[in-house]
Parts: sequence; C-alpha cells; structure tokens
Amino acid sequence: MTWLITGGAGYIGRHVVHQLAEAGERVVVLDDLSSGSADRIPAGVPLVQGSTLDRADLDAVIKGHGVTGVLHIAAKKQVAESVAEPLLYYRENLTGLQNVLEAAVAGGVRKVLYSSSAAVYGTPDVDLVTESTPCAPINPYGETKLVGEWLIQAAAKAYGLSTVALRYFNVAGAAAPELGDDGVSNLVPMAFQRLTDGQAPLIFGDDYATPDGTCVRDYIHVADIASAHVAAVRRLNAAAEPISLTLNIGRGEGVSVAEMLAVIARISGNPVAPQVAPRRPGDPARVVASAELIHRELGWKAEHDIDSMVSSAWAAWQLRH
Repeated sequence: MTWLITGGAGYIGRHVVHQLAEAGERVVVLDDLSSGSADRIPAGVPLVQGSTLDRADLDAVIKGHGVTGVLHIAAKKQVAESVAEPLLYYRENLTGLQNVLEAAVAGGVRKVLYSSSAAVYGTPDVDLVTESTPCAPINPYGETKLVGEWLIQAAAKAYGLSTVALRYFNVAGAAAPELGDDGVSNLVPMAFQRLTDGQAPLIFGDDYATPDGTCVRDYIHVADIASAHVAAVRRLNAAAEPISLTLNIGRGEGVSVAEMLAVIARISGNPVAPQVAPRRPGDPARVVASAELIHRELGWKAEHDIDSMVSSAWAAWQLRH
C-alpha cells in the first residue's frame, strides 16, 4: 500500500510521516508549504507541492504514486482565527476534504484516515470526554471538523470506504529538535516566544469554572499522536471488510494553563510570572479525553508525560532560536 499524507510537511504531519516511514509504510506527501517545511520530510519520501483545494493536484498524486490510502491532515486549525474568518475555515477544511474524498473515490482509494479534533465537543460538562459525548462545537474550527466527520461517514456508506477519524486533544512537544512546531499559536511555543522576547507568558482568562480559574486541557505529545496514526494505518491495512471508527487521542489527564506555564518556567529556567489577558473567543473551560476506546480498538496508549512534552519542545525552540 501507498499512503498519501496531506499536510505532511507541517508540525503534526511530519511526525506522522517519519513514524510511518520508519514503520515500513510507503508514503507520499502533498503539501502547499504555506505552513510546512520541505526539509523536514525524510529522505526518500516523495513530496508533491500542491493544494487540497486543487482537484487536479490530488488526481495526479493519487494516480502517479499508486495511492491506496489517504491520511488527511491538511487543515486550518487556529480557533480564534476561525472565529474571525469562518469562510476561510469552511473553504480550507471542508472544500479541501470534499476534494480529497472525490479524488480518492475516483482513484479507487478505499481507506481514509482523518485528522479531527477535540474541538468537536465544544464545552462538554463531563470530567472525561468519551466518543459518545454529544458534539456541540462552539467555534467554526470545531464545526468544520465535525462536519468533516459527517462527510466522511456519508462517503463511507455510499462508496464502501474504511475510515478512521482521530480526535486530537492538545498537541505539544517534538520527537526530535528539528521536527518542532514552527508556529506560535499553541500554548507552549507561544509562551516560549514571549519569554524569548522578554515578556510574560499570557493566560487568556483566569475566571473559568476550574480549580485555578484557567482553562484545563488534555495535552498529548506529538510523538504519541504520530504513533496513534501508525496504529490506525495498520488497522485499516488489515481490514478485510469496511470499518468505521472515531477515536480520541489523549492521555486522560487534565492540566490547567497555569500549571502548564509553571512547568514551562521550570524547564526553560525563566520563572516569569504570567500575565492575565482577556478570554479568547471560542475557548471552552475544560476538555479532557477518555482514551479507553482507542486502547481497546488499536492497542494504543500515550507514553509521554508533560515534562517530556515541554522539555522536547524547549530543545526544538532552542535549536531554531
């Protein structure tokens, strides 16, 4: 089999590409390089510069590389930006996915692995979010991910596809310093950026209904995200009949923003007190995963803790700066 990985040059994508290649899978990457880096792709893995918004690009790579499975990671992912620019997010995340599915069906591809998000749950009033927790997204980013799941499920029924949707929780860390996050929209690199600039890290709201007033999240190492994709690919490869799974990727442990910033201060050696800023639109108070179903279905379990996430991210940040 050959797996097409859209967005494979980005932060999460390149970790997935590296682990799949190391696991012996044949992969090809399609990326427009708007936020990815070509030099982070392993040697020997083909990279096609193109867009999921261009059906011709997708048809060409599926036909030209004998693609038999699609792993769709490419997407816009910033919550606040999605609130400000919903049309951009619906176009990039849903039109792009529709093109991917149309090209897959036309090219005879029957295995699809989809990068979804915990944002589909919105503000769940439960300690641990299971896959059966009602989905009620509160921002356009989460809406596009949920509608994307619906679209994949409909296509699976109509065309006999095998599908897995993986709902990421909050991703951090780096498997190697050169694979670190290039952006500064996530909490950990955002804090590093402000510390590097001599500024206090920001807490967006300290009046949430949580123990310390700051948002609580389930942080997951990007290497664990990648290993979950390897497990899902193997399950899809082995499926004799169509399967349809929707699975959380998390650790089942809530960490508040204030707690995470304390770890960042300790590991970076920058004990700067955080500054409280207004809440950001679209941020839920608490979202923490139950990871029981993915363990049952794929035999997968997260291996890295918070210190590992922050220390590996700090090493990557120091390499770049």
